[in-house]
Amino acid sequence: MEEDVSWSALDAERDGDQFDREERAALRRVAGLSTELEDVTEVEYRQLRLERVVLVGVWTSGTAADADNSLAELAALAETAGAMVLAGVTQRRDKPDAATYIGSGKAQELRDIVAEHAADTVVCDGELSPGQLIHLEDVVKVKVVDRTALILDIFAQHAKSREGKAQVALAQMQYMMPRLRGWGQSLSRQMGGGGSGSSGGGMATRGPGETKIETDRRRIREKMAKLRREIAEMKTGRDVKRQERRRNKVPSVAIAGYTNAGKSSLLNRLTGAGVLVENALFATLDPTVRRAETPSGRQYTLADTVGFVRHLPHHLVEAFRSTMEEVGDADLILHVVDGSHPVPEEQLAAVREVIRDVGAQSVPEIVVINKADAADPLVLQRLVRAERRSMVVSAHSGEGIEELLARIDDELPRPAVELDLVVPYTSGALVSRAHTEGEVLGEEHTTEGTRLRARVHEELAAELRSAAGVVV
Repeated sequence: MEEDVSWSALDAERDGDQFDREERAALRRVAGLSTELEDVTEVEYRQLRLERVVLVGVWTSGTAADADNSLAELAALAETAGAMVLAGVTQRRDKPDAATYIGSGKAQELRDIVAEHAADTVVCDGELSPGQLIHLEDVVKVKVVDRTALILDIFAQHAKSREGKAQVALAQMQYMMPRLRGWGQSLSRQMGGGGSGSSGGGMATRGPGETKIETDRRRIREKMAKLRREIAEMKTGRDVKRQERRRNKVPSVAIAGYTNAGKSSLLNRLTGAGVLVENALFATLDPTVRRAETPSGRQYTLADTVGFVRHLPHHLVEAFRSTMEEVGDADLILHVVDGSHPVPEEQLAAVREVIRDVGAQSVPEIVVINKADAADPLVLQRLVRAERRSMVVSAHSGEGIEELLARIDDELPRPAVELDLVVPYTSGALVSRAHTEGEVLGEEHTTEGTRLRARVHEELAAELRSAAGVVV
């Protein structure tokens, strides 16, 4: 007996804490997510303008830390949308329940947690089907929102330009279409078409007619068609500008990266663009294109793009495709990653997935590890070892920016033709174009004209040779 007792004690010490089946299957509370304030008066004020939410996630793979990080990101999204996070729970399952996302028993437990915190909304860390949404709401008795709807709501709040608003509205309608629900009069039918000589019902009221929900769907489809036409027209305007830059052979650099990684801060540091910088997810949605200059004097354009996030809704990828084309048409991508994030490798993988979706995987990429002033040095070393084409910078302090500019200068494609000729002073406009469209290696003013040593594209090279009287 003594031997059995000593062995079980040793076994417990070796295996750590043991949980029974019930504890293992229970909803696991995630600590440290609540944003409720201590001051009661301020809490009451915030309750007037903020939704009180409980977060719930299904943990299907990875470690418990991965599940907690995912829910922490959902908490940041909820705060950005203007909600107050009261609690967060995760459920370990092989896959989400087809009916209620977390299972009927756990949905009952979730209802108790919602009642305990007096919450008015449940936010799920995944995209729910229309059926899951309805069934979970029926059990918890409060509004249920999924991750996709939450991101769409943030985009709707932050879109400022006409095109941005149209793209978000289109994505919201695409999401809403299969989730339209009707109660009571919503399921009543409009008047059906009558036929002459038919019996019963009176004139123009025979036939099944069209339910209100069908009418709503038809109206939404019409609005979506109108929005697509508007976005196509706005895309034409951007294409014209892009073709003009291509015609002038101006190289382009696109800044892509995870939301809140510091893309706008980097754009401001590189160009002085004055774009809104805020410590919030999706603070800037509308693309910004600015002209910049390399240390050697070459001009190029720098485009800030919309931030990405894990499981970015496919409705948004489709709606913002015209905006994301800035990435596909670039000569170089600056892939910005937050070096202070606990798991920056996940950010890199999420952004690269979207880059593949828009067909930009063949564009050369420099991984810019930002926020070096706030990052763990060991994490920075790990990233630099893993990413061969990477640089460590801080857009806040300016650390590494000079080296990044020099790297951009080296990486941008150079004009194909190198010339050394004398251009008459009467053709000064061509010399000016060599400065803006090419790379001037040397310039000297002589009695005959300007002696120019430069690398330029073939079209401009032909004009310069013609002006200098050089026969090819």
